[in-house]
Amino acid sequence: MKKSEIRKLVAEYKEIKMKMEKIQNKKIFEKLKEIEHKYFHETGRTIQSDLKEIT
Repeated sequence: MKKSEIRKLVAEYKEIKMKMEKIQNKKIFEKLKEIEHKYFHETGRTIQSDLKEIT
């Protein structure tokens, strides 16, 4: 996976996370978990830990 694809994945994760704060929906939650799994599979790190390092 290219760096640009990983950046898009992180951006999508942040967007869905914001939606999740407003709306509690099972479909949104499943999409969030899918992105977390894909990120971990590609990088070997969790997306939450990487986002904490950035901020």
